[in-house]
Amino acid sequence: MNRFSNSRRILPAAIAGLVLPLALGIATAEAETVRVRGVVVSLDGSKLVVQSKDGANIPITLKDNFAALATVKATMADIKPGTFIGTATVTQPDSSLRSVEVVVFADPLRGLAEGHYPWDLGASSMMTNATVANAVQGVDGQTVTVTYKGGEKKIAIPANVPVVELEPGDKSGVTAGAAVFVPADKQADGSLLSGAVIYGKDGVVPPM
Repeated sequence: MNRFSNSRRILPAAIAGLVLPLALGIATAEAETVRVRGVVVSLDGSKLVVQSKDGANIPITLKDNFAALATVKATMADIKPGTFIGTATVTQPDSSLRSVEVVVFADPLRGLAEGHYPWDLGASSMMTNATVANAVQGVDGQTVTVTYKGGEKKIAIPANVPVVELEPGDKSGVTAGAAVFVPADKQADGSLLSGAVIYGKDGVVPPM
């Protein structure tokens, strides 16, 4: 089944170019990126409050044109040669990489935030956004080789890691109780400003 055949799920390229680097939590030279994970407490106009996993209520100001993106359930079968994925990994004692989550992107999003760079899902974790060159099925998951500009990585993906699809959402999905991932720029006064909210749809928790 082609999970990307519905054009409603395709983020227009012009919008994608503006919001996805932020939506993926890529730090910029101008500001420190803070990645907030938790549950929506409230959204009042541009004022979003998220209860983080440690119980703290974190206020975030959303830009007027903020993008709402949804994560929906996907499967290991969606990780196949030719697809563009993002996966957070941790380095094993033998220096190999093990995935802790996988996000599958539609073809129009191919290449966004491409590369291999530090992440914050565990000690020495990395994020790799790249194209799957090949995938070898195993008893406990699969091993993929991914390629990106200037590099290549071999990554083990255990069968029990969360796999999601990222699709355009609706701002109405950013509601109290929704699980969210909000990358925000930390301002000079310590406040947080964001242009994108990724929320879980149908009970899915964004695993980024």
